[in-house]
Amino acid sequence: MRIAETVTFAGGGLDRVAAWRGDAANRRDAPGTLVMALWRGKPLLDDAGLVLLPPDHPLLDDAAADRLLLGCVDGAAVFAADLSGWTPTGADDPALNSFLDASLQTHPSLPHGPAFAELRGAMTRLSPLHAELAATARAMLTWHGSHRFCANCGAESVMAQGGWQRDCAACGRHHFPRTDPVVIMLITHGNAVLVGRSPGWPDRMYSLLAGFVEPGETLEAAVRREVFEEAGIRVGRVSYLASQPWPFPASLMCGMAGEAISRDITIDPVEIEDARWVTREEMADVFAGQHPDINPARPGAIAHFLLENWLADRLD
Repeated sequence: MRIAETVTFAGGGLDRVAAWRGDAANRRDAPGTLVMALWRGKPLLDDAGLVLLPPDHPLLDDAAADRLLLGCVDGAAVFAADLSGWTPTGADDPALNSFLDASLQTHPSLPHGPAFAELRGAMTRLSPLHAELAATARAMLTWHGSHRFCANCGAESVMAQGGWQRDCAACGRHHFPRTDPVVIMLITHGNAVLVGRSPGWPDRMYSLLAGFVEPGETLEAAVRREVFEEAGIRVGRVSYLASQPWPFPASLMCGMAGEAISRDITIDPVEIEDARWVTREEMADVFAGQHPDINPARPGAIAHFLLENWLADRLD
């Protein structure tokens, strides 16, 4: 797919400068260094997008001591800092960190903004570079938060290599961040595309079917297995379209196209609540906000990207 890297979180061109990771600590306060702040995975944003701070900004006094080296922008290092230990007003909002989270958290050092905002609500207004920075920081800081202890011996590990590794002093093991591959499938049969919805989704929300790739499985095999398990549809030819880093918490969405060789739907109610075939004409109504039952997939998500380009016949 020639426009694959125009999907959100792709095509930012971040220089990740792996060669700098060994001496990242010496670059933290170097001239020109910038820091991206996140609170519980929510980046600091203003109306223009991602806000990058100097390393001596007072907001960073509330950040954890470790810094994650994201890469190099215009010759200067860019780090990420985690403020999850800071407690703002309204921190008990039950919607926090859901894709419906519209709350904003302001820090006392910046009382009039910018504010920490849910990335899924802001991702479409970020530049490709800032979107890549935000996605990388969110995924990596989530990994560090859930992998504090060595999986081999249980001792507490420490951040190393600019945050791209954790080391265990007790047994000497090194641990590296993980990315979970997920197939998301544009399954077509003639002039129709298969969509479904999971239990608990907002009313009228439908998307493409998706599922995790299992160990020892190809992407193509995962597509066929997941579609059959969830909807009872057999799939023949499968091809790759595009990928999207999805840092919620740490997936790589592999956008695939598949041709259905059966049409009768038999859903697994444990996996999905409903599935249906939607014609191209109906999907045009969905995107126009005129369909009686279905809202368009969330802008910024690869499902929206694939369906939009299927409608426009731009999948080549």
